Amino acid sequence: MTVLRSHLRSAVELEDEASLVDFAEKLGSDPRRGVQVLVRSATTRVGAMRSERERVAKMFELRSGLYVQGFKAIAGVDEVGVGPLAGPVVAAAVILPEEVNLPLVNDSKKLKPAQREKLSLAIHAQAVAVSIGSVSPEGIDSRNIFQASLEAMRRAVEGLNPAPDYCLVDARTIPRVTVAQQGLIHGDAIDASIASASIVAKVFRDRLMQDFDVQYPGYGFGRHMGYGTAQHLEALERLGACPIHRRSFGPVAAVMRGTASIR
Repeated sequence: MTVLRSHLRSAVELEDEASLVDFAEKLGSDPRRGVQVLVRSATTRVGAMRSERERVAKMFELRSGLYVQGFKAIAGVDEVGVGPLAGPVVAAAVILPEEVNLPLVNDSKKLKPAQREKLSLAIHAQAVAVSIGSVSPEGIDSRNIFQASLEAMRRAVEGLNPAPDYCLVDARTIPRVTVAQQGLIHGDAIDASIASASIVAKVFRDRLMQDFDVQYPGYGFGRHMGYGTAQHLEALERLGACPIHRRSFGPVAAVMRGTASIR
């Protein structure tokens, strides 16, 4: 039984669907209770792998339709960092090739940090072009966060080389972008290009905030990435605002006025 468990664990870790199917078929008629538990586990895992493969395949359907229409350089665009009290808002634009291998690609918020890191490397390795655009905290304060996020996305698109001939954008359309574009609600969960952009932007911004954690110790930027957690709010009241805090955001503005009260 120990050998069987080891074999099953190895097949699961390697995502080896063929071995899992073979395991279930060969042992399906074994009457031992423990073996049947392992068979059910293998069968469940195979079902999950097939469902995941179908989910990923659907994320490429919109792109496929655009290729049929004659578009060649289709960019996915997304931003991260709208809600934090500190740090820039960051956008990424990604042009994937027509044939690409990105298993598990998904909205960055639905992925574990290690999965995002691995996928970001794969995206950079396979992409036709990747571009990052950002707007600083000062730029956010002078514009407002909505306009700043649009500007970050515009900068990301403008930085692509080669330039795209179509943009798929998460939830919005970007002003002053001359190529055809389409905004998709929850686009990072339904289109692989937008999901890729969300992953690249998230990994880039997280690394930036980890660097800021070293530059401005005590706030915990490397843990909360600038979001308004209890730890961050307590540090903000205790230490005051640092240069990367967004002065136009309520909790930061309250500290600047001396009226903050952390409950």
